[in-house]
Amino acid sequence: MRNWDFDQDRTILLNGQWEFYPSTLLQENMDIDLSSNIGRELLQVPGSWNSAMSSKGDSPFGYGSYRLRILVEPNKERIYGIRIPTIPTSSELYVNGRLLAHAGDPGSSAESYTARRVPYSASFTTDLSEIEIIIQIANFDDSLMGGINWPIKFGNDYVVTKSAAFSIGLQLSICLILFMHAVYAGLLFIMGLRQKGLLYFSLLIVTAIVAVLIDDDALLLIWLPINYDITLRIYYLAYLGNAVFLLQYVKHLIPQYSAIRGIKAYTAVCVIYAIASLFLPIRWLSYADLLHTLIVVVPFLIVPMIAYRAVSKGHKDVIFILLGLTAITTNIIWGIIKNTGWQGMGYYPVDVLATFIAFASYWFMHYLRNANQTAKLAEQLLKEDKLKDQFLVHTSHELRNPLHGILNIAQTVLGSEGKYDEDTNKENMKLLIAVGKRMSFLLNDLLDITRLKEDRIRLQVADVQVQALASGVLDMVQFMTAGKPIRLINNIPAGFPQVRADENRLIQILFNLLHNAVKFTNEGSITVDAHIKEDQAVIHIADTGIGMDVETQRRIFEPYEQGDMNDAGSAGGLGLGLSICKQLVDLHKGTLTVSSALGNGSILTITLPLSHSTTEHHKAGKPAFVPVVLEETAAASYEAGSESETMVTPDRPRILAIDDDPINLSILESVLSLDSYDIVTATSGQAALSLLATREWDLVISDVMMPQMSGYQLSRAIREHFSISELPILLLTARSRSEDIEAGFLAGANDYATKPVDAMELKSRVRALTFSKKSFRERLRMEGALLQAQIQPHFLFNTLNSVAALSELDTARMHELLGVFGNYLRASFDPRNLERSVPLKHELNLVRSYLYIEKERFEEKLQVSWEIDESIQLEIPPLTIQPLVENAVRHGVLKRIQGGTVRIRISEYEDYAEVSIEDDGVGIDEPRLKQLLDSRADIGSGIGLRNTDRRLKQLYGQGLQIHSSPGIGTRVTFIVKK
Repeated sequence: MRNWDFDQDRTILLNGQWEFYPSTLLQENMDIDLSSNIGRELLQVPGSWNSAMSSKGDSPFGYGSYRLRILVEPNKERIYGIRIPTIPTSSELYVNGRLLAHAGDPGSSAESYTARRVPYSASFTTDLSEIEIIIQIANFDDSLMGGINWPIKFGNDYVVTKSAAFSIGLQLSICLILFMHAVYAGLLFIMGLRQKGLLYFSLLIVTAIVAVLIDDDALLLIWLPINYDITLRIYYLAYLGNAVFLLQYVKHLIPQYSAIRGIKAYTAVCVIYAIASLFLPIRWLSYADLLHTLIVVVPFLIVPMIAYRAVSKGHKDVIFILLGLTAITTNIIWGIIKNTGWQGMGYYPVDVLATFIAFASYWFMHYLRNANQTAKLAEQLLKEDKLKDQFLVHTSHELRNPLHGILNIAQTVLGSEGKYDEDTNKENMKLLIAVGKRMSFLLNDLLDITRLKEDRIRLQVADVQVQALASGVLDMVQFMTAGKPIRLINNIPAGFPQVRADENRLIQILFNLLHNAVKFTNEGSITVDAHIKEDQAVIHIADTGIGMDVETQRRIFEPYEQGDMNDAGSAGGLGLGLSICKQLVDLHKGTLTVSSALGNGSILTITLPLSHSTTEHHKAGKPAFVPVVLEETAAASYEAGSESETMVTPDRPRILAIDDDPINLSILESVLSLDSYDIVTATSGQAALSLLATREWDLVISDVMMPQMSGYQLSRAIREHFSISELPILLLTARSRSEDIEAGFLAGANDYATKPVDAMELKSRVRALTFSKKSFRERLRMEGALLQAQIQPHFLFNTLNSVAALSELDTARMHELLGVFGNYLRASFDPRNLERSVPLKHELNLVRSYLYIEKERFEEKLQVSWEIDESIQLEIPPLTIQPLVENAVRHGVLKRIQGGTVRIRISEYEDYAEVSIEDDGVGIDEPRLKQLLDSRADIGSGIGLRNTDRRLKQLYGQGLQIHSSPGIGTRVTFIVKK
């Protein structure tokens, strides 16, 4: 009997000494005197009753009754609750002699009882001061334990029920979460991701859910009418499934451990045990329960070993498996603690949840890593595919360009119309041979890259003089430096020892390396030198080019790589040269390395074995260097922004040709120079931009693929200063795709020709564009003359009114005004206004006539200041000063009530003169100032200013410069070149 200090807000555990009546069912033997101690023992709850079953020889089988009396304060309003745990294998609960609940039906023999092993709850009220609790138990099936082995909870009904519901809720939540994992894993397997690991993971979760539902609160047994036989079989199968599927899951996640000995044998044992669990009697299975436990534990010993070995070998994701196993270990430990009964713990879900989250995390990480790797491979495949396309485009470009050159040179020679010029034809033939050699090298590269892959190249090794080979190769690449201020220097001494190499292959190596250096060097020098180190010849090719970053150096020897196109531009080439060089040097048992920094050039170093006959001789000392400098030709000493030596004739159309390949420029000159064009060449976009301001151009012909500034970028830069009519642009490129052509027109090009361009086609396009430019230039002059000829009616009427007024006041002034007005009209309709330029005196006479008339009209309101040296001999475009002066008068000083002053100044310099018209009128605000010279802006006036500006740009490369401030005045200047 216990006197409990009962607190209705908490649950107490009925642990401790209970009265136990072995082999007695109290409620069936009411004649037993419970007040005596006859046949009564005291047993610990929770605890096994085996020792009390003396008649059975320490056996868990038998039946008996537990009795406990609790003293409480009488309170009929109070509702008590009691939670009975899982009791093997049948039990009934009596409170104060009344049956409240049961699991199965206890009996005195195996035949007379019904086994059922589920926890249950009951609630009751009483107005007594003593509560008698009797639990009758019978067990004839569980061979391991009998009696009450887990704590009994007692207390307020709400608290007891809430505690049980919370435990059940946790179990259901865990099952739901695990079920979701099982569903997505199963769906992924069914939908086509046929990885057995997914299937075993899904099955592992299903067996885990069954294990949760059949253990603790035995929810599966509550929901389904399952007898004790089936319950135990499901229990054995669920835990066997956990063990087998865990091992198979890990085995398929870590394939390198799939061949571990014993896995198949273990799986076979589990299958046999599972079959036995389905058909053998339960009593037999209960005796083999220890064997079941040992079988289930095996994977939890093997898997940590596998996981640990995988982690130690660098499989980082397997750490999740170790974490999951740690969680399982924690679950086992807490299970042991819970089963001791010293704590009334409910269901503990964290470790189970953590286990499957860890397993799922491994799967997700593994899947994401594979997906990431797949994405990278797909990206790499796309990149390789793009490289393949680019390689085909580059190959087409690089092969068609020389072919285009050969055809055009030959056509030029044939099209000379009987004008035989031996020197010119010799130069054309030399150019033809150089182009042919270049094409031959490109074809050799294409053949060699295939031969190297198939290991079909065989070297013809002999003793080779490096200095002589280097000199010859430098001569070969010298033509490529045309248009670039580059010096080629051979610092290899004449007496440098021989090396063991294939002469033709060594020439190919040096040519590719020097070709690459020239391609990425805009100015400076390219130097070849050599020295001996440890029986090897060390050859350096150093340039002062653009250099490369570390990433580019890492991949520069890979096929089809051409460095950073942002730095090098579309420099051309197949991207095979350095890769071939590296493989050829390796075949020579040498090395090829690079040392570089962005903006500081590059040094490519080759090591080759020395000749056997000279190795010992050159160990003693190093020969002195005898540098050989290849002097630049006129083309090689070309400075950025300078012009070629073509004589320029004023009446011939002027063409600015830009290409980074001097051969292409030579071909253009040879094709177009016969058609009366003046051609100036540049090898870069920057040089072309600097040339634009030097004179008037009729056409720009530009290659698209150029270093640093592409043809598209150059076109956009030109369009910032010249409209599509003011300066036509013809783009040339090997790219013929529609998007490339569209990009050219969007960049501002007038026409687009695909290489190789037929000579007749090129001439036709050039003729059409230069004629268009000529027509535009004539239109501008006609427009300027027409604007001047269209005298404003109000100016005419006002002048005549002034004449009429003076006829009554001052006839002498009237006659003078009539004479000046006549001069103004004659100058306005003068045919010379249609010419390209007129003497400065002619333009000033028109301006003076206009100002005289306006001065007569407005008198002191208009002041004029002249700062001109009358001795200046200058030709200027007609009708350039007069519109500016008229604009200053009408829209400047006369807009002010008090009037103002117009200053006309001409300053002479060595190569040019500056014309300035300044007024102190109302000025121009910033928005209108920006639109004033913009032909696209519709501002209703300013046509004369825009016409003047465009004509000046056509002649001198720059137009009007306008500076103005509202309320202060305006200053307009322009440059006239001598």
